[in-house]
Amino acid sequence: MGLIDFENRALITDLYQLTMSASYFDQKHNPTATFEMFVRRLPENRGYLVFAGLEQALEYLKGLRFLPEEVDYLKSLPVFKHISREFWEYLKDFRFSGELWALEEGEPFFAGEPALQVRAPMIEAQFVETYLLSMINFQTTVATKATRVAGAARGKTVVDFGARRAHGPEAAVLAARAAVIGGCATTSNVYAAAKLGLSPSGTMAHSYIMSFANDRDAFEKYFSNFPESAVFLLDTYDTIKAAHIVAEMKETPRGVRLDSGDLLTLSKSVRRILDQAGKKNTIILASGDLNEHLIDELVRKKAPIDAFGVGTELVTSKDAPALGGIYKLVEIETGGAVKYTLKLSAAKATYPGRKQVFRSMGGNGCYGEDVIGCADEKLSGRALLKKVMEKGKLIVELPELMEIQKKTQREISKLAPRVRSLVSPGHFPVKYSEKLRQLRRKLTREIERAQGLL
Repeated sequence: MGLIDFENRALITDLYQLTMSASYFDQKHNPTATFEMFVRRLPENRGYLVFAGLEQALEYLKGLRFLPEEVDYLKSLPVFKHISREFWEYLKDFRFSGELWALEEGEPFFAGEPALQVRAPMIEAQFVETYLLSMINFQTTVATKATRVAGAARGKTVVDFGARRAHGPEAAVLAARAAVIGGCATTSNVYAAAKLGLSPSGTMAHSYIMSFANDRDAFEKYFSNFPESAVFLLDTYDTIKAAHIVAEMKETPRGVRLDSGDLLTLSKSVRRILDQAGKKNTIILASGDLNEHLIDELVRKKAPIDAFGVGTELVTSKDAPALGGIYKLVEIETGGAVKYTLKLSAAKATYPGRKQVFRSMGGNGCYGEDVIGCADEKLSGRALLKKVMEKGKLIVELPELMEIQKKTQREISKLAPRVRSLVSPGHFPVKYSEKLRQLRRKLTREIERAQGLL
């Protein structure tokens, strides 16, 4: 079973993927096509992106098929009234039979670089666009945000608290996975934790405190049920008074949580109160509309906070909530002959042909530059795109989630500090090979001549 258990996913697509597929079929136009996914530009205040969502993309491709009732539904739509009966028979046996090249999850990437490459019969390669973009765009967005939050915490624990603020329950589960890839220790989302092999983390709500006579009564009753894991919420009424109540208790809770107010001042006061009572092992967890900038400030000012629960800002990537990942046709192959394709529209021009990205080291142990070349080039540096699926079958062993997290941390640490900056990050050099630039110039002239533009 996958991370999100849909009965079937074939209809999770845009209508035009199906109308184009039907037309391709009836026009007997189904050559081998290559599409590449990339972003034209990075979101504001992002010096890099972290690739995430590949495992779910592969799961989708492996299981892609149309149920009989789905085919019947499509046939009933007026838009398809001129489509042949043979197309519906084709859909009943539809499977993804192509190959997929991709970055490894946790790999940083930049504008213009193909992160995913699909090579398959045109109908198959075209049809999967919507789902792949949706999955990769979202998880990449959250994983990137999580690296910023975890980086700001400088080794202190960060927990995903965003289930209630995500754009739906399914988004919350996917966001929890992406958050862990980006550096979160775990999630409060129990379903996600169970699916991902994590131990969920949580504290208590203000309603629990308010349902009892006072803070002390609530703390004592909760501790009696959870003596090893109790984390008391201090700010329902008066944070400092509640901290003194905890200090006076004979029991020592695992932690306390601050959810509002001046977290810097309050954390220092609470730490002092707890330490004076001999409760030095009681941790302080902070939450409440936190983001990387607030956490960075708290850490820089030496707030005695041991862990951060981050919700809304993390799972929605509130400052950059949408990634403009796109999926473009770059070549068509018919009978062994390759036809390169590109767009020439203003501000949306593309580069033709299948590609590879080569990453080289620079000085000070940091990456120096990336070069985007043709797929058949052998350039210096590490080739980033790896073949992960062939003839519709997975051909690699996918890493465990925590291995992806380690890779993310390792790779992000090799980006120059200016590229990792939380505000106005520096530009990472990305270049195109001479061979690729020549191919683009040649094809541009040919298209302009054919379109009567010259």
